[in-house]
Amino acid sequence: MQATSYTYDPETRAGSVLLDDGTPVEFGSDAFDAGGLRLLRPGQRVRIETEGEGAGLRITLVTLQTF
Repeated sequence: MQATSYTYDPETRAGSVLLDDGTPVEFGSDAFDAGGLRLLRPGQRVRIETEGEGAGLRITLVTLQTF
């Protein structure tokens, strides 16, 4: 699934993304670390992997979208 990075805190390595429908979803440092990234800037296009649905949606991986 693709999303757009919305917030990122380099101290905690956590943040949030906006899904294509505009829904914000937060991610923790575990999802950020799983993607091997060093930094994330607002507006970057990212690829995410998730578990669950609706209010239980959880991001398990955040990495850069490559074409």
